Amino acid sequence: MNTLGVLERSIMNALWDAHDGLSAPELGERLLNADADSPRKEHATTTLLTVLSRLEAKGFVSRSRSSRPHRYFAVNSREEHTATLMHQVLELAPDRDAALARFVGQVSAREAETLRALLGSRPSG
Repeated sequence: MNTLGVLERSIMNALWDAHDGLSAPELGERLLNADADSPRKEHATTTLLTVLSRLEAKGFVSRSRSSRPHRYFAVNSREEHTATLMHQVLELAPDRDAALARFVGQVSAREAETLRALLGSRPSG
């Protein structure tokens, strides 16, 4: 299962929030001014470029080389990433039905209604 470290998660959150992508210097500025849930540490551009390169190798990030500095983009949306993680965790369960039952048993009433509506609109097959 592809998991993200703390700095990787902070970078991905910044990229998910940036619709036009970010250069490494812009990313550094965003991380420095991030909300309280993210580390407020100044990161060297070289460090950010190394982590971006690793994220690119893992398939999380793409790079546009059409300008300098290069711009980085999230390959998938935050929601797609979350759904992928949910599927990966579910695949690890020896009893998927039991895991799903526990999950559904712990969702809020609003979330349960959303699940009902989504499953009701899903084509059979």
